[in-house]
Amino acid sequence: MLYPLIRKFFFALDAETAHGIGMGGVSFLDATGIAGLVAKPVPACPVEVMGLKFPNPVGLAAGLDKNGDHIDGLARLGFGFIEIGTVTPRPQAGNPRPRLFRIPEAQGIINRMGFNNDGVDRLLENVRRAKFCRAGGILGINIGKNATTPIENAADDYLHCLDKVYGSASYVTVNISSPNTKNLRELQKDEALDDLLARLKARQEQLAERHGKYVPMTLKIAPDLEPEQIVTIADALRRHRIDGVIATNTTLARDGVEGLPNADEVGGLSGAPVFRKSTDVLKALARALQGELPIIGVGGIMSGADAAEKMRVGASLVQFYSGFIYRGPDLVSEVAETLANIRSKKT
Repeated sequence: MLYPLIRKFFFALDAETAHGIGMGGVSFLDATGIAGLVAKPVPACPVEVMGLKFPNPVGLAAGLDKNGDHIDGLARLGFGFIEIGTVTPRPQAGNPRPRLFRIPEAQGIINRMGFNNDGVDRLLENVRRAKFCRAGGILGINIGKNATTPIENAADDYLHCLDKVYGSASYVTVNISSPNTKNLRELQKDEALDDLLARLKARQEQLAERHGKYVPMTLKIAPDLEPEQIVTIADALRRHRIDGVIATNTTLARDGVEGLPNADEVGGLSGAPVFRKSTDVLKALARALQGELPIIGVGGIMSGADAAEKMRVGASLVQFYSGFIYRGPDLVSEVAETLANIRSKKT
């Protein structure tokens, strides 16, 4: 009951300012040991995916904690896994502010952040300090390219980040689907995707030998894909033996928010309005993959029922970000309880 009151305060502020204060509050609750005031207990619901043992299938999507500054505080809220980033080789400021906009009437968010982050070296410093990681918590690190890197050289940035984060990540996500870095989504197309995945897979195998451990790699795709593109991507994922896929990122469409304040802002739309679009892509992807690799379902999860539908159509794990902004820590426990109940009924 506490979070709705907190949200009123935050929603009276500029969205990005509120985000910074809120994340600081998450770390404060952890440091003072009073996270239980806002977080309910989360039931155990262990699941093994990509060779990793998750305490529950509920994850935090990338974007909320870009630099890994708040890993321990977020872990206290009951997430089964946390994904940080997107991180780039070099620090970058991202797009000019304002660049984050709420659409509360539709429980949506538009962002055009542009991979603002402090660079991969700073992120790794934060990871090394996090108790969650030292205790064996499952941490995904989401990697991207710098805005100033030409698209034809994008693979170099991804390889650089993969080299850097491999030893510290439970899994690595390759983000080629943000709409806020110019031409980035071109990497989802046939030859570009084939070349990128081939180079990343070869480097992953080299790093596995060098580090003496295998770190799974996932690809994050957009919801704005035609059916034939989904099949092509599924074929490429199988062919290059990628370990998993995250479906989906934000959308450029404005279905469900037409005419609302902030709906015409440039950027990717997330939250409730993207649920159907992202779930349809997930379903088509699952059909194309035929169970050959796992899917992490993300996009518009605002309730336990939403997460259950993602799982029903083919997801092995779920993540959310915008739902956390609107619902707070209660959403973590609600989704975990819903999925645990479904599991118990099946067994």
